Amino acid sequence: MTEKLSNVYVEETALVAGPLEKEGPLKEYFDKTYDDYNLKESLELSEVQMNKDVLDIILKKTNQEEKDIDLIVAGDLLNQLCATSYAIKDLNRPYLGVFSACATSMESVIIASKMIDKEKEQKRAICLTSSHNLTSEKQFRNPTEYGYTKPKTATFTSTGAAAIMLTNKKTNIKVTSYTIGTIEDLNQKDVNNMGAVMAPAAADTIFKHLTNLKITPDYYDLILTGDLGIYGKEILKDYMKQNYNITLNNYNDCGAMLYDMNRQKEITAGGSGPVCSCLVNYGYIYNMLKEKNIKKVLLVTTGALFSPTFLFQKQSILSIAHAVSLEAGK
Repeated sequence: MTEKLSNVYVEETALVAGPLEKEGPLKEYFDKTYDDYNLKESLELSEVQMNKDVLDIILKKTNQEEKDIDLIVAGDLLNQLCATSYAIKDLNRPYLGVFSACATSMESVIIASKMIDKEKEQKRAICLTSSHNLTSEKQFRNPTEYGYTKPKTATFTSTGAAAIMLTNKKTNIKVTSYTIGTIEDLNQKDVNNMGAVMAPAAADTIFKHLTNLKITPDYYDLILTGDLGIYGKEILKDYMKQNYNITLNNYNDCGAMLYDMNRQKEITAGGSGPVCSCLVNYGYIYNMLKEKNIKKVLLVTTGALFSPTFLFQKQSILSIAHAVSLEAGK
């Protein structure tokens, strides 16, 4: 499903990032960084705090108050979206909690955009996304203390929180269209090879987006996937060529961009987690659009829809991807 939007714009973004993220090449685009993973009395409450911090930052950057926000659409990786819900529980603002794993950020943007697109009065929505390396590893794989050695195909869950404020008041960056993805299942079962799991979903969504809008990849200055990592990135390019006869030349992956892969060896195959793509898209890419170094970008976030329970029952890992296009100077 692909639709164009007529009246949705980006007002501002805000980012907070963890210890390893601030050592990467994009650190200058983060509003706040942390030296430690433990900000509060538990790792989960630390992720809550990151969400609170990024909300405070985006409100200050836009000179808005809580009451000026008409809607919050947000999600994280923790069960029942606890990191999000506990962070915003005192704001008393309309809230929709969403989950598409690492594709959550663009799902949030799609929903919020649809809600404010046709409104005649000025409306604002905040899309909030977070992940924490240690809370995610504990819930989905093994706690770090377990000492499990990851294979080279494993990605590293990024730590941070991100917010983007959307408005129907014109700014220099417009949300022009979106494509909602469908669930893909290629019978992948390796929790340490998420690039292979999610690449088919990214390919399917990119193909449908281009086909439905009757455009080619070079319409965009850049196409970015969420967190396929260095191996999934190559799988996607091969998959697009073999299945759709599409060559992606103007393409990169946020998971491969967020860290210095030559120096930060603990990252293995690249970044992952819902906030991974945001730490690239809402910082570096947002500034590229503001400065008009690029004018058109397609953001394709990818998510693996699984739980350890289903994996223990020998079920495959499902995947999905959602795409949103941004254009400068509209």
